[in-house]
Amino acid sequence: MMALALALALDAVFGWPNALYRRIGHPVTWLGALIAALDRRWNRADDTASARQRAGLLAALVVIGVATGTGAAVAAVLPDGPLGLFCTALLAAPLLAARSLHDHVAAVARPLAAGDLDAARQAVAAIVGRDPRRLDRPAIARAAIESLAENTSDGVIAPLFWAALFGLPGLAGYKAINTLDSMIGYRTPRHADFGRFAARLDDVANWVPARLTAALIALVSARPGLVLGRSARDARNHRSPNAGWPETAMAAAIGCRLSGPRIYDTGPEPAPWLNAEAPDPGADTMAEALRVFRHAVLLSGVLLVALGVIV
Repeated sequence: MMALALALALDAVFGWPNALYRRIGHPVTWLGALIAALDRRWNRADDTASARQRAGLLAALVVIGVATGTGAAVAAVLPDGPLGLFCTALLAAPLLAARSLHDHVAAVARPLAAGDLDAARQAVAAIVGRDPRRLDRPAIARAAIESLAENTSDGVIAPLFWAALFGLPGLAGYKAINTLDSMIGYRTPRHADFGRFAARLDDVANWVPARLTAALIALVSARPGLVLGRSARDARNHRSPNAGWPETAMAAAIGCRLSGPRIYDTGPEPAPWLNAEAPDPGADTMAEALRVFRHAVLLSGVLLVALGVIV
């Protein structure tokens, strides 16, 4: 637990330096390269739906096996004591996304606050799949805040949760599952069958962390009871079995509505509102969302330290 708290601190302070990324990439991009290679080789358009499902299952198991096995092999050779704790934290930190998530959302908030909608649209296009040309000021803010809330779970709390249970192998295995879902877990003609297992497994892996994230957001908000109540009421309206929990919690915590109809490259998509009785967000609301995010991440670190002391 102490190693994870230190990893969270290292990520928050240093992130993954751009110079290092340009030189060697990032562990998630390494996983992504493996997934893309398997997708090219095994996801054949002339195969039957069942054959593509089997190929996708095998691809997911290969990627998860490589990631988990690598994590287990590395953990097995780490020394005991303070040096081992520090090495574990150093290896775990790149698989957390608190710093990069905060920076990406802040990059949307700054031009939005300055009234530069073109720059805000360009920045939000880097973190969501919606058509940025069709986004007005509230839609830009909603998209960024939804990404912040969902990825608080997927990018921070879920990795910490699985690492707390199973150490570096659990952390690496979860990142493999989440990366698989982000790359092939879409209901497109190419990936509806090949990515089906990856998408379902990601839903299972994030079931508990999504609800933990909602609880953490509630605890750092001014109205914990209201936040938890709105989450329980509205989360089921989301198309995802998990994302609705942190998104509704964030909406209630900062007093805005999220989700609703949106436009992707493939066209418009209807969706119900989360926390529908609240107004649309703006630049000030985004600043508040980032504050809630920082406090939720800090609380998770404090809880890890407390668990480390108790256990």
